[in-house]
Amino acid sequence: MKTTRAWCLGLIASSIVVLFVSGQAPLSAQSADPAIRIGDRDLGGVVTSANGPEAGVWVIAETTDLPTKLAKIVVTDDRGRYVMPDLPKATYSVWVRGYGLVDSAKVRTAPGKIVDLKASVAPSPAAAAEYYPAIYWYSMLKVPDQSEFPGTGPSGNGLPVTLKSQAQWLDVVKTNGCYTCHQLGNKATRTIPKELGDFASSKEAWARRVVSGQAMTQMTNNLGRLDPKRATELFADWTDRIAAGELPRSQPQRPQGVERNVVITLWDWAGPKDYLHDEISTDKRNPRVNPNGLIYGTPEESRDLFPVLDPVKHKATQVRMPARDPNTPSSKTNAMTPSPYWGPEPIWDSQTSMHNPMFDEKGRVWFTSRVRPPANPDVCKKGSDHPSAKLFPVEQANRHLSMYDPKTGKVTLIGTCFPTHHLVFAEDANNTLWTSAGGPQSGVLGWLNRKLFEETGDEMRSQGWTALVLDTNGNGKRDDYVEPDQPVDPTKDKRIVAAFYGIAVNPADGTIWGSVLGFPGYVIRVNPGPDPAATALAEVFEPPLPGYGPRGMDIDRNGVVWTPLSSGHLASFDRHRCKGPLNGPTATGRHCPEGWTLYPFPGPQLQGVTESGSAEASYYTWVDQHDTFGLGRNVPMATGNANESLIALVNGAFVNLRVPYPMGFYAKWMDGRIDDPNAGWKGKGLWSTYATRTPFHVEGGRGTTSKVVKFQLRPDPLAR
Repeated sequence: MKTTRAWCLGLIASSIVVLFVSGQAPLSAQSADPAIRIGDRDLGGVVTSANGPEAGVWVIAETTDLPTKLAKIVVTDDRGRYVMPDLPKATYSVWVRGYGLVDSAKVRTAPGKIVDLKASVAPSPAAAAEYYPAIYWYSMLKVPDQSEFPGTGPSGNGLPVTLKSQAQWLDVVKTNGCYTCHQLGNKATRTIPKELGDFASSKEAWARRVVSGQAMTQMTNNLGRLDPKRATELFADWTDRIAAGELPRSQPQRPQGVERNVVITLWDWAGPKDYLHDEISTDKRNPRVNPNGLIYGTPEESRDLFPVLDPVKHKATQVRMPARDPNTPSSKTNAMTPSPYWGPEPIWDSQTSMHNPMFDEKGRVWFTSRVRPPANPDVCKKGSDHPSAKLFPVEQANRHLSMYDPKTGKVTLIGTCFPTHHLVFAEDANNTLWTSAGGPQSGVLGWLNRKLFEETGDEMRSQGWTALVLDTNGNGKRDDYVEPDQPVDPTKDKRIVAAFYGIAVNPADGTIWGSVLGFPGYVIRVNPGPDPAATALAEVFEPPLPGYGPRGMDIDRNGVVWTPLSSGHLASFDRHRCKGPLNGPTATGRHCPEGWTLYPFPGPQLQGVTESGSAEASYYTWVDQHDTFGLGRNVPMATGNANESLIALVNGAFVNLRVPYPMGFYAKWMDGRIDDPNAGWKGKGLWSTYATRTPFHVEGGRGTTSKVVKFQLRPDPLAR
């Protein structure tokens, strides 16, 4: 008996040691179902409704007890069971949300308990539809028929003669126009707020709506690319039909398969007037940099304080980004009319316009940000002896570079001659920092030799830029070129008016790739050569129909480019598949359709559109080169801006990682970090943020703030 008892005690002690070594707390209260095993930092239970166990629904726990508000979300398995792991000590409100349901009553509880939850079946299709992602509502928008194009102008059908096809019209009302800054189809946009005012018709209300707030110039410019009269009629018809009770024609599917293994954590990290563009958690080249460290964001035009989240202490702080020149313009002076949310108050006030951040291998954060007014100094212009200015002078740059060192708290400002938008480090000896310009108008690609800058502190010596030149004479080197408005000369090369929006470095050969906005748009490959300002050569590739309208892009370790298209596709481009010559007089964009593959995004298509694709208006694609999430290496992931998700393509099939709460998740970027390579799924994660310019459109309305979102993928829905 003594031997048996001693053996049992030893086994129990060993089990406790194993639990603590593996990073898990000892088991706490247990369910009658042995599969539901929780510790003192977990919640678990079963979700049932009047229909029985509810599979594929979300369990949400939220607390305000921590330094910043935190929520965690998991999905039930096929028997309605859930386990929510790793909750900080606090009191939580817990409830159920799912398609076909309405939100259940909230239960107050604390970690370490079994909490069985009663789901509430939606009493009507209309009640159920209130929880649908924006894409299902936006797909109800009717669009002009293909037969109405090309437009015949004011004396004809009213559509501008510049619009040659329905696809070009769609490009504007989706990714590269109306959907650029925020969702359409969410509650805030599919209804007319009473605070907007009293109007004789919905058409008049829409005409007033698009001039609201400090983005009115951008909104009216986009509307002007369409027929404004017709466009406002179509949007008015859309909201009128919804107000009359019309519902989406299709319904979303509950999470399936691996989608049920996701654990989502959200932290508030900004003010209610701030909007975020991007976040960054680690070095894109090495995702083990900054383990368990701070997350940094960029508030673009909203303010000059960038948010910082400590995801371990659940604390959000801010750091001020300075401008070098006090006369740098601010977004506070943007033209505006009163908004239904903030009235006449100009809520944005930013000189620095921080857009995109990147970590380096030393744990410092680099930003594209405005340092001074747009007019360039003479060193950038014609007559300068700067090597790049001699070849292609640049008159202005609306955004530049800066670097923040968390160890010292110091911000270093770097004025550039070339405009910046996104940035990426090369895997080379100089740690070259390549930047995109945003729109195509500047016509240049710029870079900073970071090694030289750190050695000399000389921002002008360390930077360079190049025009984008095609090798149209086909001799394999850069020669004198004709200008974009001149015909191809068989003895010369040709410059094109293009500049990158998204940007990436091919790790296989060091070439620089980028996406170019416009219709139909392009991806461009630049081979820098030994002296990029003088030797860089570009190749341009146009997506074949039905694809069009690339925006943000990335590249995998094999050199395959991935970009979302405004047509509602995720596209890949593999240069190795090209059959014809990649230079010469015919290599001007349409010479390699065989390099493209188009994958229609999930979700319904817009009414009246018969081409493949969906109403999805994805903003950016990021490639998980290092398997920081758990779906494998080189998995492309797109922002599902209308699906309210991140969308991964795995073996030709999409995995839709929806964020159900708060409704309105709209990302512009993501990245993945490995905090502990030995901790399995708990040591990995994707990071993103609510990046809409209108956080007050998100569920909760005015006062709702941007949130950091962490996605983790466990092996099954009950793993802890």
